[in-house]
Amino acid sequence: MNTAPCPVVVAVGSLHYDIMVDAPDRPRKGETVTGFGWRPKFGGKGGNQAVAAARAGADVRMVGAIGDDDFGRFLLANLTAAGVDASRIAHIAGRGSGMSVAISDSGGDYGAVIVSGANTALDPGILDDATLWRDAGVLILQNEIPDAVNLAAAKAAKSAGVPVCLNAAPHRSLTDEFIALVDIMMVNAIEAEQFCGCPVGDVAAAVGAARLLSSRFATVVVTAGGDGVVGLQRGDDPVVVPAIPVRLVSTHGAGDVFAGTFAAAIAAGSTFAVCLGLANQAAARHVST
Repeated sequence: MNTAPCPVVVAVGSLHYDIMVDAPDRPRKGETVTGFGWRPKFGGKGGNQAVAAARAGADVRMVGAIGDDDFGRFLLANLTAAGVDASRIAHIAGRGSGMSVAISDSGGDYGAVIVSGANTALDPGILDDATLWRDAGVLILQNEIPDAVNLAAAKAAKSAGVPVCLNAAPHRSLTDEFIALVDIMMVNAIEAEQFCGCPVGDVAAAVGAARLLSSRFATVVVTAGGDGVVGLQRGDDPVVVPAIPVRLVSTHGAGDVFAGTFAAAIAAGSTFAVCLGLANQAAARHVST
């Protein structure tokens, strides 16, 4: 019996060995807080989104970089275990793998510090491989790798007829050349405020930010945490997806689960509203577990 091929997602981005710390609160400047425990976790926005897309049913090809160290071996093993094609992960001699320390407080929020390490040494030339783009339905990018790599990836995707989705996290300035290559702009409330210059504290403000961003991007997604999600395709009315009430455990990684699931749905050819709904459901499951 013939079966439909899996949707293909190309993920180009960061890989971080995350050290998660559980504490009653995040420390203020000069303060020491006694925590409850810590644990290692697979991370990096690129890696997290690749794994989320694979769990959503996509065939995921990831491009990234690790160091020749135990952290790198941990990251590679986790990618492989999740079913992600890691054959294009570069091994950078003499550089430590990317890592982060994230402190999750009793309210479920977190703060993190990242050290990019090998992620900054990724060679854009690796993106010239034609097999990387074969049958791809979307490219997903983030802002934890150098601008030059994101630009090269977006150019290669466009040449292959593959749409480009940018999860613009963390915030940084974008060149006009790069903006012209991005089909889908995805930001959270904080990043939307940084790009638009106005607070995004509710759905109405998220709709306003999406309208402002749509002057530069054909499709915009603004995730507003507990207030829901707003999607806007230029020329159409905004799509508002309410937040799903759940018991919050931790918000860490929720944006990456949303982005990866959204990318898998886009690659599968789902409608925009369905993509938003599936991603919102996956993020809700994540924060409650």
